[in-house]
Formats: sequence, structure tokens, C-alpha cells
Amino acid sequence: MLLLACAAGPTRAEDAPALADGLIQVVGRARSETAPDFASVEIGIEARGATPAAALDATSEAARKVIALAAGFGVGEADIGTTAVTLEPVTRTVRQPDGSVTERQDGYRAANRVSLRLADMGRLGELMRRALDAGANRIEGVAFGLKDPEAAESAVRVAAMKDASAQAARLAEAAGVRLGRVVSIQSPPRIAIPPVLMAAAAPMRAKGRGGVPVPLVAGTIGASAEVAATFAIAP
Repeated sequence: MLLLACAAGPTRAEDAPALADGLIQVVGRARSETAPDFASVEIGIEARGATPAAALDATSEAARKVIALAAGFGVGEADIGTTAVTLEPVTRTVRQPDGSVTERQDGYRAANRVSLRLADMGRLGELMRRALDAGANRIEGVAFGLKDPEAAESAVRVAAMKDASAQAARLAEAAGVRLGRVVSIQSPPRIAIPPVLMAAAAPMRAKGRGGVPVPLVAGTIGASAEVAATFAIAP
């Protein structure tokens, strides 16, 4: 994790360092960039059939293969979950001899979506590609995250408080006074959400085995914090 005290930018009137009524008021800032430690992906299977059972059976069989594939990649049971199962009738438009159109039933469409969370992010692209061979035809989204985001939030707030203390110490020295105890601390967290790298992908079909793994770059997850702190001036 990389922690940085933020460089001073344009100062807002409401958070400018100040000495007033025997107090020193400052705003400390810090930010961090942390490498994610897991990746998540939602893999979907969509199929059509002449009957509800035929459509649902087709998606169920492919979903079982995707789940078995994920287990082979070391994805634990707690990191595999079904997010949606749908079944609906399909209609098609038919033009009548008199020129009018009507909708007629044309089988059924079923879908099954499975969410996977993978700690070994380097294999995520291979898992996605092999899922197509297992029968998947939709990739709904890819995201990266932290198993313990609270740790990153806590670390960046601590760094912001250290920045506030350093500012207050410099102001006290410049003013020729001694820095006293902390009177108040306010620290609203500001945690940046990592971007989703792939979402609402179009249906994909595997053309054969041994395809190229999907290239993915995890990047980093940013977090920032501000701490408004008030210090007493020691007598």
C-alpha cells in the first residue's frame, strides 16, 4: 500500500489553517493506492428451447460445468454464487395474409448467471476464456476489490491525522507558541470506488478450445481522507 500526504492545493477559506481563541485549526489530507487482492466476474449462460424444461436444462448443464471449472481454478464454495435464474416465453412476429401482424409463441428462453470471486487474479483471463468452452455465452462484468477495505480506510485516515499534526506543529513553531493537546477531530472518509473494467458485454460464443485468455489489468484502488483537527495552544 502506498500512502501519501496530499500536497497542498488551493486553500479553501473554510479549511485554511488558523490560530484563533488559543486554538490551532488545520485540515490534514492523505491518499493511498492499494493493489487489489481479488477479482470478481459474473458469467452467464443463455439458451433457448422448445419447452420450458429444455431451455432450463440447457442452462443448468452449462452452469454446472462453469462451477466445476471455477473449482478447478481454486475458487472456494464461499466465492461461488448464483445471482439469477430466469425463464420466459419467446414470441416471434408473424405477418398475416391480410397484412396485419401478430405475435406467436416461439419456444422459451432461460438464463443462469454465476458470480465468481478469484484470489489468483493472474488466472482470471484464462478462467473467462475457458468458461466459454464450458457453455457460457455472456460475461456480465469484471471488478477488482479488497477483502479488507476497512484496513485501507483506517490507514489513510491515520496518515491524514499525522499530516494534520505536522501542520499544527509547524504553525505553532512559526507563531512562537507551544502546541497543546488535541481538542477535536473530524474525519469523514472518502474512499474511491475502483472502475469496472467490463460490463454488460455482448453475448460471446467459443469457437474452439485453447483460445487466447482475456487480457485484464487490475490497476490499483484509491482511497483518500481528510481530517479536520483542532489543537490547543499550551500555556
